[in-house]
Amino acid sequence: MFDFLMYLKVFLIGGAVCMLGQVLVITTQMTSARILVTFLLLGVFLECVGAFEPMKAFAGSGVTVPIMGFGYNLAKGAIEGAQSDGVLGAFTGGLTATAGGIAVAVTMAFLMALIFSSKTKK
Repeated sequence: MFDFLMYLKVFLIGGAVCMLGQVLVITTQMTSARILVTFLLLGVFLECVGAFEPMKAFAGSGVTVPIMGFGYNLAKGAIEGAQSDGVLGAFTGGLTATAGGIAVAVTMAFLMALIFSSKTKK
């Protein structure tokens, strides 16, 4: 069933996350790569302190689709891996948890490289 309020929450929260990133681009000297890493580490931090799950329950894809969700998945996978396999699981768990997303990103990048040709900026 169509749940308009959930879609509205996802749109507003996801938009607020993106707006925060845009504000950082406009008002600071941070590069986009540093902003990306900041959001990724924010997702890791929020998962480690237990704050990401309530946010996910409230906003759904509004917080899991942006880069914060990738950080959350890395941290959650590493924590679960460490609990089940020890130290080695802490290193492999994050990659196991995010393998699907990484595989899609690499595949799509390869396909786009085949379709389009890059040009150097002048």
